[in-house]
Amino acid sequence: MPKLLPPLNALRAFEATARHLSFSRAAEELNVTPAALSHQVAGLEAFLGERLFNRSARTISLTPAGDLLYPGLNAAFAQIRQSVERVMETGDGQILVVSAPPGLTAKWLVPRLHRFLAAHPELDVRVSASLMLASFAGDGVDVAIRNATGPFPGLWSRKFLEIETLPIVSPRLIEQYGPLETPDDLARFPIIHDDSLGRMFGLPTWMDWLKAAGAEHVDLSRGLHFSSADHAIEAALEGAGVLLGVRSLAIDDVRVGRLVFPLSLSLRSERSFHIVCPAGHENRPKIAAFCAWILDEAAKLGLACTDDSPPPVSEGKRGRRSVSAAGNDPSPNAPAPAARPQRRGRARQAPT
Repeated sequence: MPKLLPPLNALRAFEATARHLSFSRAAEELNVTPAALSHQVAGLEAFLGERLFNRSARTISLTPAGDLLYPGLNAAFAQIRQSVERVMETGDGQILVVSAPPGLTAKWLVPRLHRFLAAHPELDVRVSASLMLASFAGDGVDVAIRNATGPFPGLWSRKFLEIETLPIVSPRLIEQYGPLETPDDLARFPIIHDDSLGRMFGLPTWMDWLKAAGAEHVDLSRGLHFSSADHAIEAALEGAGVLLGVRSLAIDDVRVGRLVFPLSLSLRSERSFHIVCPAGHENRPKIAAFCAWILDEAAKLGLACTDDSPPPVSEGKRGRRSVSAAGNDPSPNAPAPAARPQRRGRARQAPT
């Protein structure tokens, strides 16, 4: 009778931890907490009756038993992934699963996605709007959009949109409260807070913007608070207050006159929107097509990030680029410096 095998989740936990030699990085890949992953590894050690890792305060290393177990598991999981990918390419290969933050999904991606579908009617696109990082290993995601600084170990990545924040308001609110021509005028207006800015290191907040503008009499203790950028923008559209928001997420509403950028000072973050996928997957036809399209859409706005790296090339179209839009190399792995002002001057309405 064959011997019982350990639980598959425990084997996955060990393989990822051994590959990264880090519980935290393995937990991020598998989309579990480090504590849960450590518990799974401990269960595997109990099942085998062997310690698999030497643990110290800051590092881990494989024991002889771990060294014996890892190569076979690593090769086995690689074969499983390759087999699944082959089936997906022949079966559901025309399904493209995209993971993106909720705010960007609602205010930027969804209004444009019909153009991608029109250009690629053979593809069935499924969008998962989530703040959780896609693991790619087991969640079925093909490509993801991340608001981050990078780099992304093990992933191909390209910046495609700068993130800069500035005041956003409905013209109706200006009619109600009077001119909004200087930062000090904000003291007369209700304020809207996008709390997602404060949760992410490197994103400017109202406090940062007012300090850069030299405005000292705006009461930030008042106003509506929202945990999602798209909800905060919807509140601004309804005339609930002045929002410090992300330019690229509000640009469509500004162009049709539903919102305006009343003050010219903006703060650029060291974070950007990146498109990412597992390294080597960027040349798969459906992923290459989506990446090329999203870079082109960003370029049309005039807010795209630029660098000299080539765009992805479809495996079926080697030798020619998929799009001429510029992209990015990942940002250096260093703490983001303070947000910097982009412009200062008299208030104006952005052109539509």
